[in-house]
Amino acid sequence: MIADITVTEKSFGPKLLMHGIKFSIDDGEKVGVIGRNGVGKSTLFGIVAGVDKDFSGDIIFKRGTVVVSTAQEHHDMGDTTVLQYVLQGLPEYTALSHIMETYPETMGDDMKMIDEYTNALQRFDDKGFYQIEEQIERELDNFQLSGIAHRKFSTLSGGQKRLVEVVKIMHSDAHLALVDEPTNHMDYVAKEQYVNWMKTAREAMLVITHDRDVLNEVDRIIELKDGESVSYKGNYDAYLKQNAVSTGTQMNDFEMIEKRIVNLKAKVLDYQRLKEKARNPGTIQKFKRLEQDSRKELGELQAKEKPTFWIDKDSAASLNYKTAAQYDKFKAKNIRMNIKSDESRSKHVLVNVKGLSLGYGETPLFDGINIDLREGEAMELRGRNGAGKTTLIKALLGDDTPVRFGGDITLDKHMRIGFYEQEVSEVYFDLPLADAIEKMYLSRDLSISDTKIRNLLSNYLFNEGDANIPLAKLSGGQKARFQLISMLADEPQLLILDEPTNHLDLPSIEELETALGKYSGAILYVSHDGFFRQALGGDVVQVGAK
Repeated sequence: MIADITVTEKSFGPKLLMHGIKFSIDDGEKVGVIGRNGVGKSTLFGIVAGVDKDFSGDIIFKRGTVVVSTAQEHHDMGDTTVLQYVLQGLPEYTALSHIMETYPETMGDDMKMIDEYTNALQRFDDKGFYQIEEQIERELDNFQLSGIAHRKFSTLSGGQKRLVEVVKIMHSDAHLALVDEPTNHMDYVAKEQYVNWMKTAREAMLVITHDRDVLNEVDRIIELKDGESVSYKGNYDAYLKQNAVSTGTQMNDFEMIEKRIVNLKAKVLDYQRLKEKARNPGTIQKFKRLEQDSRKELGELQAKEKPTFWIDKDSAASLNYKTAAQYDKFKAKNIRMNIKSDESRSKHVLVNVKGLSLGYGETPLFDGINIDLREGEAMELRGRNGAGKTTLIKALLGDDTPVRFGGDITLDKHMRIGFYEQEVSEVYFDLPLADAIEKMYLSRDLSISDTKIRNLLSNYLFNEGDANIPLAKLSGGQKARFQLISMLADEPQLLILDEPTNHLDLPSIEELETALGKYSGAILYVSHDGFFRQALGGDVVQVGAK
């Protein structure tokens, strides 16, 4: 065992976020952390990393354990370059470098300092630090971050900073790595490299992710649910099977509690009536005591919150009749997407692209792109980051900034397009969520009312308090759900999806896949989620080199 983690209480003001987190991590074990948006996954990471100390519990590491984690925020970076930032994150590098750089000038004949200097040289060599800068630059190239090693870290985009964090972890040579959503912003080549490294790395890992390709390569999955943690041995496929069984048991237990509540309510009334009818003091006391005991048990059971029940759709389809009926009754609320579905598809051509070549300045990013997309069809745009997928999408959306070097684009003139993009437009950032929804609808000349806004908030798992929170302060998952609302606002016939599964939790991803499977329009998508691509299918258009 390398770490033993116990959180008995973690609160934010009056809200109790966690109360029963307990699990251990073994040497070299790869552990995935999942849970609905808002359950406290990043908070747990802050606790394990030692950044958040405002909790009750214990985080115990094996003596000598070196822990590293991806940073969520970067402040006061000054002129620190990318290479310097990665090197600073390597255990021992900074201390050893300091000895090697400063001791020759000051140690003289001091044998203690000479020994420390000699040991530092040997340790530096043993750790492979003489070649580390070249290795880091090569890894940055692998993640399509060529040429940024000596750029100021503060000038990078959010996505680039995330990738640099992963590179830092990969070279840290720590005992335990805490990695938060590592594959967001990675293309399929970079993700494959990360997954291969994760599988063979000697360090233990605690990885927050809803990327099912990553989860299918872990040794164990920890799910945060209802303030507690549940451990499932094995990968994602094993988790789905175990979760279906355990959820069935939990639903039985909860149904028994509900029946007991009904029974206790009846008993309270019975004991109350019997007490009022009784004349013997001893009998009165007996029924009074029975009433009080029943009320106490009733209060305790009613105070228990309803557990969160979720079973993946494939496992749910194979449930027996009784368990299926329980699941329909108790299952957790999920997003409800208002997507037009109609089996009578006309196969009308919506997008036709022939021999398209686009780029900027005098250099095309790609050429020879052909698309024939009809109603009811799905098509994937596949390519490395920077190959031109976003440029192609911009052109389809009517942006004339990219230079057209050749080819034709023909779109149905009456077609409405819904676009899911990864970044929320800055025009909504400072607005409360409800106001942002209203502004988005009005900007498209669509009718909107307070009732419709409340319904949208409910359908996409927002609570009443979220309506007044500025969009900029919402979590990544909440912003993703706002983007879904925006995409579907005017019942589009064509959906263009740019990495839609980033930031969504597993039940929401599955609901998205289910809704898109019933969609009557056409779908053009970019995704590096292998499960999502398999669910949507369709022809693949390669943008740029493979």
